[in-house]
Amino acid sequence: MKRIIGSALAIMAIAGSSAGVAAADNTNGNFPCHASRKAVSFCDAKVGDIVDVAIGDVKPTQPSVGFDEIDYKLGRYTMGKDAINKKFDDWCADSGLVGVASAQPNATLRDAKTFTCQLQPGGETAASLNDIKTVVVGPHGKLYMADGHHALSSFWETADGGPGMHIRLKVVGNLSNLNKSAFWDTMVQKNWAWLYDNNDKPIKPHQLPRTFSLKDMRNDQFRGMLYFAKDVGYATDNAPGFDEFYWGRWLRAHQNDPNLTLAGHMGDLQSYLTLTKNVSQAMVALGANTQVNGGYTAGQLGALPAFSDKEFAKLSKPYSDPKPGKLAYTLAYKAAH
Repeated sequence: MKRIIGSALAIMAIAGSSAGVAAADNTNGNFPCHASRKAVSFCDAKVGDIVDVAIGDVKPTQPSVGFDEIDYKLGRYTMGKDAINKKFDDWCADSGLVGVASAQPNATLRDAKTFTCQLQPGGETAASLNDIKTVVVGPHGKLYMADGHHALSSFWETADGGPGMHIRLKVVGNLSNLNKSAFWDTMVQKNWAWLYDNNDKPIKPHQLPRTFSLKDMRNDQFRGMLYFAKDVGYATDNAPGFDEFYWGRWLRAHQNDPNLTLAGHMGDLQSYLTLTKNVSQAMVALGANTQVNGGYTAGQLGALPAFSDKEFAKLSKPYSDPKPGKLAYTLAYKAAH
């Protein structure tokens, strides 16, 4: 049984079918969507629907993630100093339910009844839906990630997560009536797929990882490092999809600059902080109208008008602090594993 929560935010239960499901809006007229016999199908999901799905039933649309961001999340989940484990807060936010309100002593991600979010399904707001992770319905009604690879990889790697863990995701497109070639062309055009490897070399769709496991994903160090510059030198609120990969291309092109090179500057807190500060200040110094990559300007990619001392101070807190910074969690988790 799979659940779809409609755009009117009412919960509906819709059974999967191996014999075929009613086609979605076939405005392109290519072919009707028929369910695969091997997977749950979302042929009939509409744009705006919220689907409740196991993360193992969602397909990645990028080949790499920043492992340092994943290590931060895993560090926070396993070594965190929060009153309620941050993994429940992330699950609620990523599901469009703001954040966690309470959790039972034995709470687990595998059973959403063991913790409570600030909003309940059906009570989402426009603001809460800004944070929900998104998917696109593809051929045979399969779900493809549009935004949220780092979140799903983190949940996949968490002890009480894994491929069977359920999460709520919002449908931003139904392309189930397209053939594979047209589907991937559209995914790239709409910034819903990133077909470049961790060395920024083009790949074909069949080379994408099959799962969100870090055994399948590759590590993009530039993407991982840029996560810590978020809200310090740039923001992602109104940026286009894959903005951090575009910034990654910009940073790759400046590896001869000793202030911006990643080499030798990601192994300890002070060195990593210095690198993050240098990168963030360089972003700010570009000015809003400077072309960065992909036809986007620094302003379009979210470069801030000024370096944020406040956010950098939060990032700089060591693991010994009652509220460690994100980098401290990353490095502590790496040291422990």
